[in-house]
Amino acid sequence: MKFLEKFNIKFKNPMLLKVALTHSSYANEHKNCENYERLEFLGDAVLELVTSEYFYLNTDYKEGQMTKMRASYVCEKALATYAKNIGIDKEIRLGHGQMHNLNDTIIADVFEAVVGAIYLDQGFDVVKNYIDTIIIPYIKRNINFNVDYKTRLQELVQTGKKSLEYETVKEFGEAHKKVFEVVVKIDNIIYGRGKGSSKKEAEQMAALDAYNKSCR
Repeated sequence: MKFLEKFNIKFKNPMLLKVALTHSSYANEHKNCENYERLEFLGDAVLELVTSEYFYLNTDYKEGQMTKMRASYVCEKALATYAKNIGIDKEIRLGHGQMHNLNDTIIADVFEAVVGAIYLDQGFDVVKNYIDTIIIPYIKRNINFNVDYKTRLQELVQTGKKSLEYETVKEFGEAHKKVFEVVVKIDNIIYGRGKGSSKKEAEQMAALDAYNKSCR
């Protein structure tokens, strides 16, 4: 898988990775096909351990503050952002009925499942390096996924007196399972793009994308 090449990870058991990328809708349409849910359970625990260790060793925060910080970097929005940035979302196997409804919940779940698969196949040191490489840059840039990034971006743009506009460029999925794709433009130039199950969520993801780029 291309998204693992930059981490120099090559699976000994490629089927384990396939399972991690398989949504229940795909498994239901194919005989003897396992979905990612068990691996997601394992990956969630591994993520919690690795991020907990990082905050324990690299900060002097009290327990409550460490818990709050950890939650920000392993929440759904955070995990979906990591997955999209490295390209996991493009490899997810969905059933026909789910094909046009790939949302952040699924993407975040698959990110956890991949972590679980790497842990089983490669061991703790490799999965720890994988997680650290992806997440620590966000921690060092003080990106808080529980923050309202539309407001943050607005404040950033106002300092340069530039125009800011959100535009919904695509809607797909069934009426009760819509997915929206939004771009954010600064002075008519697209700076960020995001998807969500509501326009509000998609705008937040687009703002986060633009904010990350602006702060590089």
